[in-house]
Amino acid sequence: MIKRNDEMKTEVRPKMRGGSGEARFTYLMNAGEVPHARLFSTITLDPGSSIGEHTHTGEVEYYWILQGEGIVTESDGEKIVKEGDLVITGGGASHAIRNEGSEPLRFLALIILE
Repeated sequence: MIKRNDEMKTEVRPKMRGGSGEARFTYLMNAGEVPHARLFSTITLDPGSSIGEHTHTGEVEYYWILQGEGIVTESDGEKIVKEGDLVITGGGASHAIRNEGSEPLRFLALIILE
């Protein structure tokens, strides 16, 4: 199976989870198309945009950074993430991500149900 780019749904979410700016989603697969997952998407945050703090209970979220640099907030503080880094959040933990850089921050987001 090949899913063409023009078949993928896109969505812009302003102030996602209390963040700033907007998050642009490209859904690689729609909800229900990937077993045991509720999200499989790329997310782009332009400079100054963020996704506010949110918790993952009963699921694990993975952010694989594809482009740019961002700041992830976890329970033990803030960490800089850049291309190639993988952020893993689950087990009731919370996180947030923001782009304070000068270029777009783009990452693959996958949420797997536990």
